[in-house]
Amino acid sequence: FLANAPILILDEATSSLDSESEVLIQQAVDRLMVGRTTLVIAHRLSTVRSLDRLLVFDRGRIMEDGDHAALIDLDGGIYRRLFERQALELAMGLA
Repeated sequence: FLANAPILILDEATSSLDSESEVLIQQAVDRLMVGRTTLVIAHRLSTVRSLDRLLVFDRGRIMEDGDHAALIDLDGGIYRRLFERQALELAMGLA
């Protein structure tokens, strides 16, 4: 499957999963990422929240760079706005 690859690329790996399945898959992925450089492409921010470094793209350009805490602290930031929207959708049962 992975042949102990030094680089792992995940493109929307949990996008079509329900929340419960996402948690199980994310736990397995977290174990796979240990000791590897990992590129995670995701719109569901819960997938990337715990990563060391996040790059936020808009129209093909890097607009924000940092970890979850740093990006949440950016007033008016893209990541913060998306995170708040997704949290609201989860609370309302829309996601």
